[in-house]
Amino acid sequence: MLTVIDPSTGEVVREVPPADAARTEAVLAAAEAARSAWAARGLDGRGEVLRAVAARLRAQVEELAPVMTEEMGKPIREARGEVEKAAWCFEHYADHGAQYLAPETIESDATHSYVQHLPLGTVLGVLPWNAPFWLAARFAAPALMAGNTCVMKHDPHVPGCARAFAEVVAAELEAAGAPAGVFADLPLETPAVADVIRDRRIDAVSFTGSAKGGAAVASVAAGEIKPTVLELGGSDPCLVLADADLDAAADTITLSRIINAGQSCIAAKRIIVESSVYDELVERLRLRLEKLTLGDPRAESTDVGPIARADLRDGLHRQVSETVEAGARLLLGGELPDGPGYYYPVTLLADVTETMTACREETFGPVMVVMEAADDEAALAMANDTDYGLAASVWSTSERGEAMASRIAAGQVAVNGIVKTDPRLPSGGIKGSGYGRELGPHGIREFVNAQQVWVGPRRG
Repeated sequence: MLTVIDPSTGEVVREVPPADAARTEAVLAAAEAARSAWAARGLDGRGEVLRAVAARLRAQVEELAPVMTEEMGKPIREARGEVEKAAWCFEHYADHGAQYLAPETIESDATHSYVQHLPLGTVLGVLPWNAPFWLAARFAAPALMAGNTCVMKHDPHVPGCARAFAEVVAAELEAAGAPAGVFADLPLETPAVADVIRDRRIDAVSFTGSAKGGAAVASVAAGEIKPTVLELGGSDPCLVLADADLDAAADTITLSRIINAGQSCIAAKRIIVESSVYDELVERLRLRLEKLTLGDPRAESTDVGPIARADLRDGLHRQVSETVEAGARLLLGGELPDGPGYYYPVTLLADVTETMTACREETFGPVMVVMEAADDEAALAMANDTDYGLAASVWSTSERGEAMASRIAAGQVAVNGIVKTDPRLPSGGIKGSGYGRELGPHGIREFVNAQQVWVGPRRG
């Protein structure tokens, strides 16, 4: 049974039976049957459907956003923004998919030789709970635009979000006369996922989640020789150098760290500050963090909602406690609150070193970790001293920031700005943060057959 617990109260709000063997078979069979007709619609026809999905998402923001707030605790203002961003993703690929997938002429000994981008078939998306509408759109929009059919296995803690998203997409597919099965929600319990990956009707897998889960998915898919894209965890460094605009940096770092109660893979997690401005920045961060409102995610005034699950909050508190015991300064928060729900206070840890738990592990919550570096070279070495490589940011002059970006081991780097995912730009990691790219032109090409076509006669 998929059990949904409202993290603001700790109470069970619904129980959803997982898909049984019959439903799983029906979903896979329908996806297989729909492939040819969906691909035959062409880019223009598929783009029309994606635009309609975007319009319906925007029209239903006030219905969809509260589902996120109930199931995983996202503050309602952020939840509305997430639905809007999901709509943008569909719209972006509708507008730019044809350009991204245009055939590429490559000179050879042929009369004409080129590469065309054809759909692979059916893509399975295995998704997490922390951004249930955005991550569903990030998976579905490019895959559908490329001509693939999609099966979405969402996190078992957000079945209402999964169903609501799938209903929006299915409604517009049906209105456009597309065959049933082009997109489906498949609410599986985690142990059942491996058999679906192995099913001959699944051609590729997109996974977002933990490194442990990604390794398991990649192992099964590799055994079946199926391509995968993995977007895994991050311990993203934010480097603040002596010539940074400290007020702008403090504003952006605070926002980055507390969005979604800090439950974001690409949030700034290790704030690495050059010694000469260390104390100044720590104080600026403290002043901003202490003003944030922790509370009911349904309230418009709430800045930080609850942690999504009790076990996640317990793990976060362990990380904070171990880090303080190891010698870090606790400047804000760090105490489990009384009362119902899985709330955790905004927490500021200073003087964190590279051996401490909050530096070595990914912290998934409103916990800011600040570290001191002697100079820019020391800051860079600290940034790269991690098993992860998802994203990073640098605060300095634009010239120094850009020069440093190529030396940071991460899939994306923001210079004097917030790290974010954007439909226009590729996103993904290296090392323990995964491989492959989502979004932008790179993302839509992950799940296509880049077919080489050689047309004779051969030229002399």
